[in-house]
Amino acid sequence: MNDPATIRRLYGRRQGHKLRIGQEALVADLLPRLAVPESGPLDATTLFGRDCPLELEIGFGAGEHLAGQAAARPDTGFIGCEPFLNGVVGALGHVRDGDLDNVRLHMGDALEVIERLPDASLSRMYLLHPDPWRKARHAKRRMVNHGPLDLIAAKLAPGAEFRLGTDDPTYCRWAMMVMNARRDFEWLAATPHDFLMRPEDWPETRYERKARRQGHEVWYFIFRRI
Repeated sequence: MNDPATIRRLYGRRQGHKLRIGQEALVADLLPRLAVPESGPLDATTLFGRDCPLELEIGFGAGEHLAGQAAARPDTGFIGCEPFLNGVVGALGHVRDGDLDNVRLHMGDALEVIERLPDASLSRMYLLHPDPWRKARHAKRRMVNHGPLDLIAAKLAPGAEFRLGTDDPTYCRWAMMVMNARRDFEWLAATPHDFLMRPEDWPETRYERKARRQGHEVWYFIFRRI
């Protein structure tokens, strides 16, 4: 497996608009209670105080999907990783409004968290609408590359799912090419309908709605760890 240190680098801004007073209070009061520990091994007991299935979302945006999944399955522990402060604030609001106690958040690089989890410990991992890095010289920055995928594969249990959503044609083609070259994942689509229609257990995000309003096609990939 590639050394995670060689595949980890964050690009882009960390904060957008200035936070309102209520948002600042969420960050000051709620985030410390939900934050993934900064160091040491991680498992369900460390994060949630109990043995439970674990799922992780890489770059959860404003947290709609993460919170929707957590609300639907309260017996599962959810880890969300997002380097963008305003996205973390959005997720905190969803956690507060839904009174969710099965969510933990990391404001930073997801790979820093993933590498600290036990091998074969995740039942699902989500990567929804990642930055496509459309220019060819930036392709190495995409999360769907063999380095990050080696680490992801190691942490997914046999039979676990890796879910990828994108509305970018370049990323769609790239993902098909890269995932097709791997022998540790099986694409579960049997018909075009399976990746053109959002599954019922896949909560919609505001980014996805915006993409559809702009006339973009959205693709939904589900890969099984084999």
